[in-house]
Amino acid sequence: MNTSAVDDLSTVTGRSPLTAGSPLTAGSPLTAGSALSDVELLDAHIAGDPDAFSALVRRHYDYLWRLAIRTSFNREDAAEALQDALISAYRKADSFRHACPVQGWLYRIVVNACLDKMRSQRLRTHSELTPRLHEEISLRDHFYQDPAYAIIVAEALAELPTDQRDAVVVVDMLRCTVAEACHLLNARPGTIKSRCSRGRAKLSVLLAGVTLTD
Repeated sequence: MNTSAVDDLSTVTGRSPLTAGSPLTAGSPLTAGSALSDVELLDAHIAGDPDAFSALVRRHYDYLWRLAIRTSFNREDAAEALQDALISAYRKADSFRHACPVQGWLYRIVVNACLDKMRSQRLRTHSELTPRLHEEISLRDHFYQDPAYAIIVAEALAELPTDQRDAVVVVDMLRCTVAEACHLLNARPGTIKSRCSRGRAKLSVLLAGVTLTD
């Protein structure tokens, strides 16, 4: 398991231990195998437990790392984006809303960090794009094969409403099943399918006429 991003958290963010007598100190130090649920670990982190966030991240790290790899140009970019995402999640943990799973909350932060990293490179090139975007396979396959295309897609995805972007990324790019998307995004199957359909339609318009290098 590549856990460098987790190990870097303590040096980047720092955290004061809980004061003596806190009820959360009884089970510390927490580990990924803690009996606490994801929500309880996140709540413990917000309350000041110095080990809770690392325990939470280690529990989901393999999934988050695979997610970053599949939404980045290469392993180096994925590692940098994942570290940025984890620091962001650490700092804004109190923004978590219990309406969705913690894993889904972390997913959004990681994907957004990966897309932000690609958009920041601002690479543009000019040649014909084949096949056309509205063919679903092109969104995924060209995204991973052509860095210039990936950047342009990342910029287009940023223009979509958040719920549609999440559905398109999860289903079309990560190839999750609708059932898996329902769990991650806390939505019904019909809602996921509708968001994908509307998101794909908007992407077709946003990327109409895009040309890339051979």
